[in-house]
Amino acid sequence: MHSQITRRVLVLGNATFRKFATATMTQTQMNGNGHSSSTDLLDTPSAYTTKSNKTHTSIDLRSDTVTVPSVEMRKAMAEAIVGDDVYGEDTTTTRLEQRCAELFGKEAGLFVASGTMGNLLAIMAHCQRGEEIIVGRYNHIHRWEQGNYAQLAGISATTLEVKPDGTMDLDDIEQAIRVKGGYIQIYDEKCDVEVTSIPDCHMPASKLICIENTHNYTGGKALPIDWMRSVKMLAERRGLKVHMDGARIYNAAVACNTTVKHIASFADTVQMCFSKGLGAPVGSIVVGPKAFIDRARHSRKALGGGWRQSGVLAAAAHVALDHAETTIKADHERAKKLSKMINDATPDALRNKVYAKENEITNMVLIHCENGVSVQQLNEFFQKHDILAMTFDARRIRMVLNWNVNDENLETIVQVYKKFVAQL
Repeated sequence: MHSQITRRVLVLGNATFRKFATATMTQTQMNGNGHSSSTDLLDTPSAYTTKSNKTHTSIDLRSDTVTVPSVEMRKAMAEAIVGDDVYGEDTTTTRLEQRCAELFGKEAGLFVASGTMGNLLAIMAHCQRGEEIIVGRYNHIHRWEQGNYAQLAGISATTLEVKPDGTMDLDDIEQAIRVKGGYIQIYDEKCDVEVTSIPDCHMPASKLICIENTHNYTGGKALPIDWMRSVKMLAERRGLKVHMDGARIYNAAVACNTTVKHIASFADTVQMCFSKGLGAPVGSIVVGPKAFIDRARHSRKALGGGWRQSGVLAAAAHVALDHAETTIKADHERAKKLSKMINDATPDALRNKVYAKENEITNMVLIHCENGVSVQQLNEFFQKHDILAMTFDARRIRMVLNWNVNDENLETIVQVYKKFVAQL
């Protein structure tokens, strides 16, 4: 801690340093061994850039992206009928795009390399340079995609607070919309009717509301149906579009006991990952109106995303879709089971220091570490026992169930957890 402060004082200067040091010390807690451990997000290593010591025996819960292709997927990939997709000749990919368009109730689809690419292409297809999106500050699009909408597309963002259920306040969304969508109206004073409109030179035009379902940062929460309906109605009333980062939309559909088509109906466009809970090795789909997909396809080429024999990967995505609901339901059941097992294994005296959230579980288990127990302590203990989890932020460890994790693994995880709490 002292070395960190020393390094930063060179940049901050004495006056600012005193303020920084006071704030930092208040964000430091004592762990069970009497050592200080920071709860400052700036001092928490990024789990997304930290390489693990994974072995063939590791139980990997860092994400649902860590799965390897199943035997069925590998067979489908080996036997896939392929062609050059830039020429529109890869029939396996074309069939996947058509299948997903129908599945989500949209006109057309586009197979892309990743969810990040899919979200960026959607924003670029909805907005022109200099226009604006409205997005939650903890949404994946804003928090974990490098601000690519600004960096690559010249589009700005108004970011809003995200509630514990993954939603944004409807009033906040409406107030964030620029006056008349960034344009001012000119009226004929004699008849009080609109004649024309000109852009307001002070502000960008609000064009798109971005939502995320399930919401990763809040623990994989499925957005409430009524809230999504209200957002869509608000957007229509104010002339905006809605894009859903539905990387885990199947998790949302299973949690809400509905279909992905129903969930997708509350957005104009949707992106879904094949490489998360569904278990495919690579790829995402973007769906929406045909004209929108045409624009996204055009921009995909500029980003280096023009596929060649992409059917090799699309074949695995087809298999993932074949088993989607069964796969997701099993992950949800194991996540609920694991969170309960962790809490049952926690002594009463430690329940205010380490616990797992049990409400509204999808495929993620969040273990909270507080009051003297740090995420670093627990995660390092897990790693020493060949269990890989993610240090999600300064107070939470994330465990994501996936189809490579079975019931026997859950027992192993809890036994290691029991050893951890026993030493506190």
